[in-house]
Amino acid sequence: MSEGTLYDKVWDRHKVTTLPTGQDQLFVGLHLIHEVTSPQAFGMLRERDLEVAYPELTHATVDHIIPTADQSRPYDEDAAEEMMSELEENVREAGIEFSDPNSGDQGIVHVVGPEQGLTQPGKTIVCGDSHTSTHGAFGALAFGIGTSQIRDVLATGTLAFEKQKVRKIEVEGELGDGVEAKDVILEIIRRLGTEGGVGYVYEYAGSAIEDLGMEGRMSICNMSIEGGARAGYVNPDETTYEWLEETDYFQENPEKFDELKPYWESIRSDDDAEYDDVVTIDADELEPVVTWGTTPGQGIGITDSIPEPEELPADKQDTARRAQEHMRVEPGETMEGYDIDVAFLGSCTNARLPDLRRAARIVEGREVHDDVRALVVPGSQRVQKTAEEEELKEIFEEAGFEWRNAGCSMCLGMNEDQLEGDEACASSSNRNFVGRQGSKDGRTVLMNPRMVAAAAITGEVSDVRELPEAEVTAQ
Repeated sequence: MSEGTLYDKVWDRHKVTTLPTGQDQLFVGLHLIHEVTSPQAFGMLRERDLEVAYPELTHATVDHIIPTADQSRPYDEDAAEEMMSELEENVREAGIEFSDPNSGDQGIVHVVGPEQGLTQPGKTIVCGDSHTSTHGAFGALAFGIGTSQIRDVLATGTLAFEKQKVRKIEVEGELGDGVEAKDVILEIIRRLGTEGGVGYVYEYAGSAIEDLGMEGRMSICNMSIEGGARAGYVNPDETTYEWLEETDYFQENPEKFDELKPYWESIRSDDDAEYDDVVTIDADELEPVVTWGTTPGQGIGITDSIPEPEELPADKQDTARRAQEHMRVEPGETMEGYDIDVAFLGSCTNARLPDLRRAARIVEGREVHDDVRALVVPGSQRVQKTAEEEELKEIFEEAGFEWRNAGCSMCLGMNEDQLEGDEACASSSNRNFVGRQGSKDGRTVLMNPRMVAAAAITGEVSDVRELPEAEVTAQ
């Protein structure tokens, strides 16, 4: 097993005891909750006459069901209004801080935590959402959990876990033009498979990772779960500390920054740490990656050919055939020129300010294709506010994009933002499963934000490297 890694150090620091099951009971440093997975857990507490053990270590927001167009109350969808009302009552009774839509802080839970400084290196973080791995970008151990586990954390502040192996993924070199963090993680999943990370957590390292800003690191850690890993993380460094120092928490508590930084430094993986596996990827060889199928692992470079099912491992061939039939693609073709109907720029993977800025450089001075419905959904109200101050909203709207309010939106279609019929969507989100975006016949092509912008303009999957970028004043 691994030794001397950040994973080992933070695990040992938070271990309460080893249970008779062989699992370790870990103390949870931050519990993030939202409206979809928490109501039943609060109900279980009431049935047992239990209270929330650590409300001060719990933070709530609303993201999955909140409308992104008209947010006036009550919401048009009864289920959405019911979940929102339930969350409001639960946090009020428990004394939990709530980034509600009236606060100016509401947004996708995995955007809200980092931007407010709640997410910090060396913490254990849990949330009833699979993409909690996002927070590992800060050097935290962050896990998605289920409803019964939410109950346990609310009641005890602890949770039982089985320790995983650690795979170090070194991405060395420099990312080329048009290539982003999203392409790195899609390539990792393509190479290692959607089940390649089962039993592991991923430590992302190497010069290409170190050169990324925090937003890029979050994009990579966000999709660790798509590769089967239990979590993913990046060791904290000066890039991490510069981000944290500007957040609310440390602006209000500057002495805490100096107090905690030595701890953050101490939990970095040792130079001689032992790993269970090491994988190296050459960043210089990467190009923009897009998916051709119905899993994030079915991806190719924009100039590469869609594979023949027979060329794949035997256990992947039937899945590939079904995916190609659903997506209406042919082996030997590239994805370039694939017609799209919808362009979605959003999600906890790619809806932060730098994502919007980069996409705006492609959009400015151009128009959305006549046959495309294009949406921009900022990841939080703070992102939305700053983007509007920088006039990014005007750039997108002048091009023909719809500018929405913060929320998960079309990433999973739990609100009014859904694909219709067999529409094909160029999406900056993290999953392309059949039905993921609200229609069982819908087709989703995952790609980076600039690639989404390019597809919106051309009406088809396009190589963004062939579209000159505008000089956006926001940069």
